[in-house]
Amino acid sequence: MLDSDTRLPDSDDSAPTHVGFLLIPDFALLPYASAIEPLRAANRLSGRALYRWSHVSIDGAAAPASNGVAIAADASVGAELRLDYLFVCAGGNPALFHHQPTFAWLRQLARRGVRIGGVSGGPYLLARANLLSGYRFTLHWEHAPAFLEEYPDLDLRRSLYEIDRDRLTCSGGTAPLDMLHGVIAREHGSELALAVSEWFLQTHVREGAGPQRMPLRERLGIAHAPLLRVIARMEQTIETPEPREELARLANVSLRQLERLFRQHLGRSLGEHYLALRLDRARDLLRQTSLSILETALACGFASASHFSRSYRERFGHPPRAERLQEARPARR
Repeated sequence: MLDSDTRLPDSDDSAPTHVGFLLIPDFALLPYASAIEPLRAANRLSGRALYRWSHVSIDGAAAPASNGVAIAADASVGAELRLDYLFVCAGGNPALFHHQPTFAWLRQLARRGVRIGGVSGGPYLLARANLLSGYRFTLHWEHAPAFLEEYPDLDLRRSLYEIDRDRLTCSGGTAPLDMLHGVIAREHGSELALAVSEWFLQTHVREGAGPQRMPLRERLGIAHAPLLRVIARMEQTIETPEPREELARLANVSLRQLERLFRQHLGRSLGEHYLALRLDRARDLLRQTSLSILETALACGFASASHFSRSYRERFGHPPRAERLQEARPARR
């Protein structure tokens, strides 16, 4: 994370920093807006053109966001642009994106010294382009399970944003507001960065290392601390589920009492909750990876593909194979 008290000298007051936004089809509109709007605000509040920006799409045509809004492109992948930064904005299912000219262009820009960023699902594409080896980075929590199956050796953090030398990554949502606060503070001082944050009604600028998701207490509406410890452990042990007796020891209660707590607070048994967590993870992997049905089953703690398929059908109303077929139909990339 950047030290916001450290300001970089302006290389040329007359030359605005040129920021590119590579918009991958089905990119998420909110994190894109959260990345570009601080630049506009910095210009407005400083009374100077500190930043300018360009939009890039795969083919030069308008890029559709996930909600159907299309952003006009100024250039296509491969264009000769003199950029200082390029942010890759992606949403939907970035694991399905395999456009080699895009990856080659990103590598070319990185070799030229352009600072490369990824927003929401964008870091997935940076990994595909071999631009994250040796860097710490983050991406949206929804994509993390599939990403780790494909890139287990990369330094993925579960943080809001990470700035590591010339790589800038953030988890999406409104996290780019926090990340750009750090960038603006470093380049033009904390006073301007704070003014930009206040413009967007940020009463608190979050640290990059902050968590992406709500605490379990708020997410589930549960205040029982021992039960929350157990649920947290369950979410961390999808591939190798903990024995029920070990979970009861973690909560310092009997197994019978733990089962009562699950019924009381979640309306289902411990086993039913664990199974739901594993099946939800399996659905994500089926949608976002090319793992086989058996590999997906094993990655989610099932001993056999038949047991997995049976459980999957009972929960979602269709077999795992149908999930993969449904996800493949709308793919345009």
